[in-house]
Amino acid sequence: MRKIYGSGSSWEKTLGYSRAVQVNDTLYISATSAAGPDGTVVGEDFYGQSAYILSKLEAVLAEAGFSFADVVQSKIYLTDIAAWEEAGRAHGEIFGEIRPTMALVHVLPFLDPAMKVEIELVAQR
Repeated sequence: MRKIYGSGSSWEKTLGYSRAVQVNDTLYISATSAAGPDGTVVGEDFYGQSAYILSKLEAVLAEAGFSFADVVQSKIYLTDIAAWEEAGRAHGEIFGEIRPTMALVHVLPFLDPAMKVEIELVAQR
């Protein structure tokens, strides 16, 4: 079984990707930024953006019938690796007891320079 989930972003069609793809009992969620519904970045720091992204990801998981407890892998992409503790604090508030695998990845700036963080998840039931 393969099912795709979209967020309504025009970028999905332009770039040819989905917000999430479910294959059998596994959900793969694309790297997600702190862009709000109008495209404006929500949060000015790494913690605020990470917390906002995680709230967006919770909705994606729920739409597909998953929860944070099902997450087995997390990747956090940071434009400043020195800010890993801020992003990590938001991540730890959600995943402290769940403890999926995780990678912190230092990246060049995103398309919008106001974006500091993107988070990608894999969940499995």
